[in-house]
Amino acid sequence: MCRRNIYINDTKNVRKQMESILNNRPALAAEVEKVAETAGYLWQKGWAERNGGNITINITGYVDDAIRQMPPISDVMPIGVTLPNLRGCYFFCKGTNRRMRDLARRPMDNGSVIRILDDCASYVIIADNPVRPTSELPSHLSVHNYLLSIGSPYRASLHTHPIALVAMSHSRRFLEKDVATNLLWSMIPETKAFCPRGLGVVPYKLPGSVELAEATISELSDYDVVMWEKHGVFAVDTDIMAAFDQVDVLNKSALIYIAAKNMGFEPDGMSREQMREISEAFHLPK
Repeated sequence: MCRRNIYINDTKNVRKQMESILNNRPALAAEVEKVAETAGYLWQKGWAERNGGNITINITGYVDDAIRQMPPISDVMPIGVTLPNLRGCYFFCKGTNRRMRDLARRPMDNGSVIRILDDCASYVIIADNPVRPTSELPSHLSVHNYLLSIGSPYRASLHTHPIALVAMSHSRRFLEKDVATNLLWSMIPETKAFCPRGLGVVPYKLPGSVELAEATISELSDYDVVMWEKHGVFAVDTDIMAAFDQVDVLNKSALIYIAAKNMGFEPDGMSREQMREISEAFHLPK
């Protein structure tokens, strides 16, 4: 009888350990489902070749006492930078070398939940599987540290490779401040309405580098979406779907511009007066 009870207890413990962190947490599950849905869109649009792109969301607001008590399932790992505003925060991150198309189908097998430790310079994985986060984690977490430092409501960061925007970044003309912003705003009214802060620009820097992270943070003081020359874009917003939407409308405008050029003419675009009218009508910041 004692052996049978031990077996039953062990079985219960195994089952408990195998339960997903998302079980019985509908709000948290909904945020991860948004990540999966967005990952699918990125793959379908051709913006996420192989393991290209990354997603990191701050899920601290969905964490309960049971999650706080969860033991780590990984060794303590260094972030590579000290981020004082992230102490005790929790994030869901896409895994390193994992594909967006797989994240879309099985998010908890291709991403993981991490806890930032009290030293603000290291983290552990707590669920569901010991999937090591993206190699760009220091950059993403540095952005989240900045967002918290200014009291921003933004909790999601997205890096992806939208084809039309990346193509535009190969022209020096579009790397000048607000040249791309004003052109893209002028292609269709929705772009100014739904990406009202425009498109920042960071000259080419080594992917994943501290220099790229610092330059991106500098641009985020004035923009929600930043174009990395000859690389991709980085976007932040309240959730991952909203961040995706901003990139999507900007890329649509770029496609309209490219389509007009392919038809043999330079598109007129909306006038400054027409764009000013939109800003006033929708109470936009710019």
